[in-house]
Amino acid sequence: MLWPVERNLFILIVVSYVVGSIPFGLLAGWTRGIDVRKVGSGNIGASNVGRLLGRKYFFVVMSLDLLKSLIPMLVASYLTAGAARSPMLYGCWLGVGFAAILGHMFSLFLKFKGGKGVATSTGVLLGLYPFYTLPGLVTIAVFLVLVYATRYISVGSLGSAVTFPIAYIIIAIVRGWDPLGVQWPLLVFALIISAMVIYKHRGNIARLRSGTENRMIRTG
Repeated sequence: MLWPVERNLFILIVVSYVVGSIPFGLLAGWTRGIDVRKVGSGNIGASNVGRLLGRKYFFVVMSLDLLKSLIPMLVASYLTAGAARSPMLYGCWLGVGFAAILGHMFSLFLKFKGGKGVATSTGVLLGLYPFYTLPGLVTIAVFLVLVYATRYISVGSLGSAVTFPIAYIIIAIVRGWDPLGVQWPLLVFALIISAMVIYKHRGNIARLRSGTENRMIRTG
């Protein structure tokens, strides 16, 4: 029988998937009469929207895609406050964020297609304090440095995906957490999310290798 906290988290998981499925990039394109799935890279994420519609739309879509996982994660943090820590609790807590990421990548409203999940994954990292927030900040720093150095958002996304599980392991050891014990779901999730983001960028990897990848976003 599930404890009330876990039961509430299971309900939140369903809600999180539905919220994560909202295709903000597609909706932003529609406001300008553009179906972003048929133009540019064909992705509904902030990068493609920014290249098509301008910097303002990039930041709007990126923020909304981040918030649709961050807000459910903050609600989950509130629900778990004071609860005894266990692998089951960590698993349910992570499930809330994972559901939002799955919703973004495999949207209920887009026949289970969607974006690459970078901004939505970032919302999960920032919302699971402090275990993911600290390595998440390192990951964001790596993303910004790589984008600035290469002018490729995809390079920053791939670099941050590789960095996150490594940063989590190092910080967990330094701070005396228990990544191989009661917190093992956190380590497994970090590896899974990293692999999923890299997999969703396989087209970008091919374009980077062929020299045809798009750079940054246009101003406007």
